[in-house]
Amino acid sequence: MTSPVETIQSVQLNEQEDELILLDQTLLPNKKAYLHLSTIKEIWDAIYHLKVRGAPAIGIAAAYGIYLETKKSKAVTFPELYDDFQKNKQYLASSRPTAVNLFWALNRMEECLQKVAEKSITEIKNALKEEAEKIRIEDEIVCRSIGEHALTLLKPGFGILTHCNAGTIATAKYGTALAPVYLGKEKGYDFKVFADETRPLLQGARLTAWELQEAGVDVTLICDNMASLVMKEGKVQAVLVGCDRVAANGDTANKIGTSGLAILAKYYRVPFYVCAPLSTVDIECETGDDIPIEIRNPEEITKAWYEKPMAPENVKAYNPAFDVTDHELITGIVTEKGIAYPPYRDSLLNLVTKER
Repeated sequence: MTSPVETIQSVQLNEQEDELILLDQTLLPNKKAYLHLSTIKEIWDAIYHLKVRGAPAIGIAAAYGIYLETKKSKAVTFPELYDDFQKNKQYLASSRPTAVNLFWALNRMEECLQKVAEKSITEIKNALKEEAEKIRIEDEIVCRSIGEHALTLLKPGFGILTHCNAGTIATAKYGTALAPVYLGKEKGYDFKVFADETRPLLQGARLTAWELQEAGVDVTLICDNMASLVMKEGKVQAVLVGCDRVAANGDTANKIGTSGLAILAKYYRVPFYVCAPLSTVDIECETGDDIPIEIRNPEEITKAWYEKPMAPENVKAYNPAFDVTDHELITGIVTEKGIAYPPYRDSLLNLVTKER
């Protein structure tokens, strides 16, 4: 059985057709289909409607998207090109407010644009393409490195609980929280993974369970409210989750339900690790209180996944897409440059400074 790590690219650039190719994650696990997007509106829609999701994959898609739209520009001077770029950057940035990789990637593309301002328009556009490619290639390297660091925290035969999807389809390759699972499989570690279904959009059921099963990993799907019992029964020796933003003090924003898992893990004395590339570390964000939380359509709770509505008509529903896990609940934050431990304000700053 071939691992999706080797066969699936969730974000690709088709330079010949001037299009972005995305694996449509809203159709999984029942259908594996790719979207061919050529306009910035289509790319914005794909990000907003979770056709592409996972903080690193969103960043890669945004980088390719801003390149493709800049390539279309009829500007003949740099100021004109820069104006077009700014408009498109602001538009793409409005698609999702919480995942910092979106803004990180767009800012990096802008920095690239400014560095080559004195070159010809054609050379500037080529530089943007190269920068977008670097972002994708670097993410693959980063994810493998995260997996290698995380693997040092685990022992063969461990039961691992994960939430949402932080796998290869959420990144360029390997994933973040699932990277050590894939590397462990290569080494014969025989991990047993428990995947939360992850209400209300079921990323764990639709994506993580599918991805791991395709890879031949021992995976068991559980409802979100079963995590406490699974921990109590001693079936879990570590919790591994991804992350969309890390504040300077170590608070982390991830898919709704993550903070509850951290509370349970602390009670049952199960190590709780956040796997996050340094691009998700926002040193300018003091604490989790400063992280904007995306509020999505209530229909995702009441009827989006049912043949018939499963809640009373017109009932109020609250649908935050993320929650913030307090740094005091986190055992360690695994990055590509090493593992940060408390006090996070110091350890994260050291890693970020090391990266620069």
